[in-house]
Amino acid sequence: MKIIKEFKEFAMRGNVVDMAVGVIIGGAFGKIVSSFLNDVMMPPLGILTGGVDFSEHKLTLKAAENGAKAVTVNYGNFITTIVDFTIMALAVFLLVKGMNTLKRSDPVPEPNEKQCPECLMNVPIHAKRCGHCSQPISV
Repeated sequence: MKIIKEFKEFAMRGNVVDMAVGVIIGGAFGKIVSSFLNDVMMPPLGILTGGVDFSEHKLTLKAAENGAKAVTVNYGNFITTIVDFTIMALAVFLLVKGMNTLKRSDPVPEPNEKQCPECLMNVPIHAKRCGHCSQPISV
């Protein structure tokens, strides 16, 4: 029973739940990016390259014979995956950049006092003389 209690504590920690949500959202986001790539981006790229579908590009190492499948290097799928990754990385970068822009940092307040060089007491920033020791202060 102790192990069940420990597992429950582990599974219900905030960071584990947050990570699980991130993985689920990431998987869904990956499907959206893949669909965008395959259904929107690749057809125009195929037209620009003479109607070629990248996913069907392959290098046959051994032809199919006697019911066995052909041995191929599917470099077209690899190219598609690289483009997919690049688009996803760009989307994540833009998302993080947008979130950082929206995150407002508190502006640093401008000082309204300065220190007298003679007695080291604080005086108003625009004061010409120290109110404590009457020493002239440069503005």
